[in-house]
Amino acid sequence: MRTRYVILSALICFFFAGNLAVAQNQQTSNEGRKLVRKVEPRYPDIARRMNLGGTVKVVATVASDGNVKKVEPLGGSPILVEAAESAVSQWKFAPGGESKETVELRFNP
Repeated sequence: MRTRYVILSALICFFFAGNLAVAQNQQTSNEGRKLVRKVEPRYPDIARRMNLGGTVKVVATVASDGNVKKVEPLGGSPILVEAAESAVSQWKFAPGGESKETVELRFNP
């Protein structure tokens, strides 16, 4: 009987922990300049075959007109970094002074 309670408790914990992880993956930060146009990154075929996922962090240098001038990687899988850089370089921000925007992109297999 005690074993049933332990198993039931473990299942409940895994269920709630799983839902918490999904909610965390969907959170985005709107700090910095307003995003006018966002291009979603293309999930690389090789990453899909390897079941590779994770977070890529990049810094985008944004010109005063809102166009992205340069994208520099801060971390993440090299396979996913290329896709993130390609997508972020096509983004458009609201006009303002030149700035650097930190962007985190999550790739889920």
